[in-house]
Amino acid sequence: MAQNVQRIIVGKPDVVRLALVTLLAEGHLLVEDVPGVGKTSLAKALARSLDCSVSRVQFTPDLLPGDITGMSVYNRQTNEFEFRPGPVFANVVIADEINRASPKTQSALLECMAEHQVTVDGGTYQLASPFMVIATQNPVEMDGTYPLPEAQRDRFTARISVGYPDPAAELAMIDEHSGADPLEMLRPVADARMVRAVIEAVRRVRVGPEVRQYCVDLIGATRRQPEVRLGASPRATLHLVRAARAHAALAGRGYVVPDDVQAIAVPVLAHRLSLAPGGEGRTTAADVVRGLLSRIPVRAPSRA
Repeated sequence: MAQNVQRIIVGKPDVVRLALVTLLAEGHLLVEDVPGVGKTSLAKALARSLDCSVSRVQFTPDLLPGDITGMSVYNRQTNEFEFRPGPVFANVVIADEINRASPKTQSALLECMAEHQVTVDGGTYQLASPFMVIATQNPVEMDGTYPLPEAQRDRFTARISVGYPDPAAELAMIDEHSGADPLEMLRPVADARMVRAVIEAVRRVRVGPEVRQYCVDLIGATRRQPEVRLGASPRATLHLVRAARAHAALAGRGYVVPDDVQAIAVPVLAHRLSLAPGGEGRTTAADVVRGLLSRIPVRAPSRA
């Protein structure tokens, strides 16, 4: 899958690897970067590498919650209301430019992302497995956008930036995109059944007590920093451990080491931190996490 996606996202193996870590950690991915660097292409390439159901929603200010989750429609033949599933009933949901929709519409994804289900008119409907939301947003264009609230950001396992390609990769991109669209030529290399089997294997990756303690220490430290107004939540702890398991599995190990936690800590934690007023100009959330990684040691777990 990594090789398949890298045919589209050239020269960004770390970005592709983190996207796969998020998928195997049963999480959701937020791709945040400037226009034109391949945010949507990354989401589409990952989705097309899987032989499963995929839907794409272009978020706009006039989009309604029912346009995502589905709605009840009156059937004249049966004289009853029938539920018509929305695009969220797919294995991979691409939410393009998610911050262009209103907060009311954004909130339609909260239950889907956290509980893998949809509740409409008193009825609860389970979503497909695996289920992953890949959302994109532009951090520099403010007109007509609604910033994601803390509760929404906290449901994304990781946030990544694609970044500009190096000159060699950009030159190769010109050659590859000069003819047919490479996305159209991409073929699936895995299916939903295979992904579910790998996810089950990831769940069995061992997390030792010293690594668990290290994760708790990192999360707890984010809540005590003077430059941070809102630290990471207990959900962040769970996501950090799950992502570390997936990172270890991709490295061919059946156990997690502190290096796994350190490798994914910034993309998993930085977007969850809210800096205190006045702190935005002096530091970034990513810098706060990197500072904690350099200061907090791996210690033996408490026996209390």
